[in-house]
Amino acid sequence: MAQEYWRWSEENWINPDLKDWRGALLTAGVDIGSTSTQAVLMADKKLLSYASIRTGSNSRDSAVNAMNRVLELTGIKREEIAFTVGTGYGRVNVPFADKTVTEITCHARGANFIYGPSVRTILDMGGQDCKAIHCDEKGKVRSFMMNDKCAAGTGRGMEVIADLLGVPIEEIGERSFQADQIPKPITSQCVVFAKTEVGHLMREGWTKEQVLAAYCQAMADRVARLLERSGMEQDFAITGGIAKNVGVVRRVEKLLGVTALKGDYDSQIAGALGGALMAYDLLEKRNRRKQR
Repeated sequence: MAQEYWRWSEENWINPDLKDWRGALLTAGVDIGSTSTQAVLMADKKLLSYASIRTGSNSRDSAVNAMNRVLELTGIKREEIAFTVGTGYGRVNVPFADKTVTEITCHARGANFIYGPSVRTILDMGGQDCKAIHCDEKGKVRSFMMNDKCAAGTGRGMEVIADLLGVPIEEIGERSFQADQIPKPITSQCVVFAKTEVGHLMREGWTKEQVLAAYCQAMADRVARLLERSGMEQDFAITGGIAKNVGVVRRVEKLLGVTALKGDYDSQIAGALGGALMAYDLLEKRNRRKQR
């Protein structure tokens, strides 16, 4: 079987410090992105468990598979979960969701949990688009701007380049800093044309590391322009899979003169995490209406 250079490692996690959660109010969030799907389970708004998997050809199955991993980790049955929110690109395809909420709302809320209430600007670097989100101290969205012209400036574009060069995607960031000389950045925002540019650079004799540096720099340039147009505010955090690529993150930080906040949890779960927090709030609101 050929190596899949584009594939990020899938992840399952349960909170080792949260022992006494039986009897707690359980809420869940499922974020179906274009390239990955996350499921998060919370107990009384404390993070209990999450799973991150590759989004398959069927969004519904991806939602079920991600949630099943969380349930297997905890031993919880799905009917024990009081409320579930579906979010992300495929949010309407979460078959067990009680409500759907936009990924912009959920990423802001999740980033507030991961990075703290000081966060004001969030860069969500997803599989098919990038979003600059501005929020308040409670993680409520105040404004946002999206760049979705093409996948060259997103996670999917990075996957295509990883496969083209035969470099594992998890190594791209570090290897991009091993270049002693860098060609001009990749200018195309279309993945097809970006591949052509990469092929041209390789034929000219540039190394893989040098080409990766050019691609990471081009992505950082586009992201920085998006943030500048939207109005950069401190503090700054990054969510999504590209947040794991230091080749892009460090270059964005250098261009903007900022340092992105570091969190204790996987940056990819922000959307699902926000969904689980929204689920708690929506359940409380529903219960208050019943009591009137």
